[in-house]
Amino acid sequence: MKRQIPFLSLVPGPDADAVRAAIDRVIESGWFILGPELSAFETEFAASSGARHAIGVGNGTDGLALSLRALGIGRGDEVITAPLSAAFSALAIEMAGATPTFADLDPDRLTIDPRAVEAAITPQTAAIMPVHIYGQPADMPRLVEIARRHHLAIVEDACQAHAATCEGTPVGTFGEIGVFSFYPTKNLAALGDAGCVITNDASLADRVRRLRNGG
Repeated sequence: MKRQIPFLSLVPGPDADAVRAAIDRVIESGWFILGPELSAFETEFAASSGARHAIGVGNGTDGLALSLRALGIGRGDEVITAPLSAAFSALAIEMAGATPTFADLDPDRLTIDPRAVEAAITPQTAAIMPVHIYGQPADMPRLVEIARRHHLAIVEDACQAHAATCEGTPVGTFGEIGVFSFYPTKNLAALGDAGCVITNDASLADRVRRLRNGG
């Protein structure tokens, strides 16, 4: 007898009891926003992502916008990003008040092409936002070299690349900051929507923590 595997199933499976127990802990604690469960997750996610700090946020889009704001990027600035992504990468740039600029793709990786990035840099460019798509990392060593040479920040959109690495280094840790999404269809999913920002910069982490909570 053939077993049919559904294209998508978002209901709890063998982990249903553990999921229910976690929900019950949150409800019984009364901590529905932030709180000890999130703090514990942030510690574990930072360790698994190779970063010193992880900051839970409402979703990946918020994470990208808050990261740009924490870096001081906004009105009058341009952020170079990839055209192959969900619309939310560009929308997050606009949410921060900056302007998205698209650079073409590497035909082999289907991620942003470093040569196209360098060609797109203008005096208004403040950051590069590579998108690691389908778990495939962008060419981060080359992008880091370009960013350093032009004094640009890097905000990695790793919303669809949990646990991916580039030349042995976890994505999200090459630039100043990296962002992950836990939208239900992502590699690591939440029951609802959620996101996380990672960084090795303590002051940058503190700014994101303040911004996620109204400043």
